[in-house]
Amino acid sequence: MTTNRTTSVSTESAAVARGRSLPLDIARELGLVLAGAVAIALIGQISLPLPFTPVPVTLGTFAALCVGGVLGSRRALGSVGLFALSAALGAPVLVSWSSGVGASFGYVLGYGLAAAVAGHATSRTADGPRYGLLARLGLMLLASACVYVPGLIWLKAVTGVTWQAAVTLGLVPFIIGDVLKSVVASTLPTRRI
Repeated sequence: MTTNRTTSVSTESAAVARGRSLPLDIARELGLVLAGAVAIALIGQISLPLPFTPVPVTLGTFAALCVGGVLGSRRALGSVGLFALSAALGAPVLVSWSSGVGASFGYVLGYGLAAAVAGHATSRTADGPRYGLLARLGLMLLASACVYVPGLIWLKAVTGVTWQAAVTLGLVPFIIGDVLKSVVASTLPTRRI
């Protein structure tokens, strides 16, 4: 019980130190998480369906990278969680204003991993950026690659294809686009943790 009380006091003290009350601080955090989820839903609408795979090319991964980079890992995870939960519960937030947990839903889950890594990539300390541009690029490439782990596992499980077919359908067509998305996302300004 001491830890919870200490955490509550330190959170409240931090809010007061920033000149805001705790309820305003919580409202701000919730607003940022909601804004991140909306950004992922809106940016993810930009898509290009591919006739040979159930996974469309979208800017959803780019949105997850940017939300992570701008909001930080913790808030971005909340944004992706809200986005994924909304889709699973039937809200039309996925590509073409669809919803559900179809063959490409694993990639949506992977957005959380991508956003967390992207948030770390753009963090800065009191002394300045934590990572230089090349290191941020490497971390953004890693973040993009993280989307494939749950994406491919989910795609294979839902469609019943072999691993080779899952890679052919769910990874190969997207590599160049994800590299380009990572390059652009690596130029996001760094932000204080």
